[in-house]
Amino acid sequence: MSQSLAGALFVLSLIAALVLVHRPFGDYLYRVVEPGTRRHTRPERLVYRLVGVDPEAEQTWGVYARSVVLFSAVGVVFLYAFLRLQDRLWLSLGFDAMKPDQAWNTAVSFVTNTNWQSYSGESATGHLVQAAGLAVQNFVSAAVGIAVAVALVRGFARSGTDRLGNFWVDLTRVVLRVLLPLSVAVALALIAGGVIQNLSAGTDVTTIAGGAQHLTGGPVASQEAIKELGTNGGGFYNANSAHPFENPTAWTNWVQVFLLLLIPFSLPRMFGRMVGDRRQGYAIAAVMATLAVAGVVALNVAQLHAGGTVPEAVGAATEGTEARFGVSQSATFAAATTLTSTGAVDSFHDSYTSLGGGVALVDMMLGEIAPGGTGSGLYGLLVLAVITVFVAGLMVGRTPEYLGKKIRGREMTFASLYLLTTPALLLIGTASAMALRTARDSMLNAEAHGFSEVLYAYTSAANNNGSAFAGISANTPWYNTSLGVVMLLGRLLPVVLVLALAGSLARQKPVPASAGTLRTYQPLFVGMVTGVAVIVVALTFLPALALGPLAEGVS
Repeated sequence: MSQSLAGALFVLSLIAALVLVHRPFGDYLYRVVEPGTRRHTRPERLVYRLVGVDPEAEQTWGVYARSVVLFSAVGVVFLYAFLRLQDRLWLSLGFDAMKPDQAWNTAVSFVTNTNWQSYSGESATGHLVQAAGLAVQNFVSAAVGIAVAVALVRGFARSGTDRLGNFWVDLTRVVLRVLLPLSVAVALALIAGGVIQNLSAGTDVTTIAGGAQHLTGGPVASQEAIKELGTNGGGFYNANSAHPFENPTAWTNWVQVFLLLLIPFSLPRMFGRMVGDRRQGYAIAAVMATLAVAGVVALNVAQLHAGGTVPEAVGAATEGTEARFGVSQSATFAAATTLTSTGAVDSFHDSYTSLGGGVALVDMMLGEIAPGGTGSGLYGLLVLAVITVFVAGLMVGRTPEYLGKKIRGREMTFASLYLLTTPALLLIGTASAMALRTARDSMLNAEAHGFSEVLYAYTSAANNNGSAFAGISANTPWYNTSLGVVMLLGRLLPVVLVLALAGSLARQKPVPASAGTLRTYQPLFVGMVTGVAVIVVALTFLPALALGPLAEGVS
């Protein structure tokens, strides 16, 4: 079977599966987050007592935002201490405590759902830290993203109120009713597929070449499940999903891609149910799907039809590709992981063609809205929808409206600041690194490709993705510290702005639709939102892309 045909079947089967689960799983998410749909369970009531919150009391956007920031801050402190004290803990496997700058980077990375790793998991972190530290943050960081998205949707759905729900209830329900049961089921399936799950300190083996190698065991399947389901991406092993202990076969590779797309593509259904118009959810899903298909096709074309003597001789750009999966499956995985803020990889992105690496960069620069991370993709796309209706309102000379809410100066201030935050962080970070000699010394490649590696690192951090070109030595005080700052600001600033927007919308009274109201469920609006996303990226990042992957591609 040719690479192109195999890749097409891989993608089409994913699309079919996502279409099948979109409605039932989206409806289930709606029942989980909609107040009053179910009573609190006994484990949930126990959590509320431990936290000290009244589950029936709802919060204003300010209290909701402070809860998110406080919860994240506590998570960073706890995980930082965990990593710094690792050598004194049970199941440390004899590994040393992580140095301060790397512990900071890792703690921020997992709390912000980025999962950038400047360490090799199998040689730097023990089983207790992996399971009770990193994996736990995989659950709660994903749940935070969904909770924030739900709060924004409530801002559209409610009127005349300053309440957006209760963060602690949303967080608890999402973890206990969605992420945990699904992860258990997926972990069992992955174990059946050959993913390891144990507490072994490892095994010494003799390689085919006659050398010695130590293979570390561990609770891999349980972490792998939430790594993909929560669009986290942090690998138990340094090779991530290219490692046979994490991803043994072609069908587990398919499952992992499906998992990282499952929740983001189902959230629009929940959105449509919550605002009382399922057509609005289909419109948002259509934007996600349009951009996602374009990204997958572009990356596959770049890898399968790359120029050059060797790629043309073998039919594709195979360097850095895991031989078990082939070029097309690897390219599809790369597109999915950069479109969803996951960061997991089953191939080496730094070895991609210049244009293939450029597509992965653009996927992240879009704001990871196609379909984006768990929750973050939905709220990012809804902010773009707000900007789109504002632009449309200017074109026809009327006050813009979206879902019955007027988009005034206050709402546009929050939406504009949201849109500017990530580009500012990644461009300032990249410029600072290129200006510092110590940062440039970490680059293993010069000229355009070296610049692309630095640009990719800060793009990944600012968008909370976590994947890397890996052509820079990122485990340095500069990169550990600066990328940690970018990851933290890239997560919390947009979250606060989204919640502020939600609070402003919730206080409004709904505006009746009229002949001049833009029908935001029609194909015209889908095309407009898609166009705004692409144009904003092109205008913002084209100069940086021209210095990196585009310059390399035409050289």
